[in-house]
Amino acid sequence: MRLVLRVVGTWLIGLAIVLIVIDGTKSLAANGLVMTPFGETWSTLHAASLEAVRDFLATRFFSNLLDAVFAAILTYPAFAVVGVPGIMLALMGRKPRQYQFVETERV
Repeated sequence: MRLVLRVVGTWLIGLAIVLIVIDGTKSLAANGLVMTPFGETWSTLHAASLEAVRDFLATRFFSNLLDAVFAAILTYPAFAVVGVPGIMLALMGRKPRQYQFVETERV
């Protein structure tokens, strides 16, 4: 299970790096800071799936709350939306540390 978490986390971190490089090149071209929102990136890649997720959330019990949270997530920078879960998954998949407390002799 740890392997799956680390692999998925690594892929998400890699995607976040690609997205931040894209934003960096846009920032250089615009001569200012540009951060592409996640919603814009998603609609560029596959707009039909974005609408399908919106329709799915509209049919759920807490649809108003889910719609507000989803709308907020769509306004965040794409590299942050992908990178933060990637870092969390990679950290959850790491090997637990074993601390060894060795006491030295005092003379």
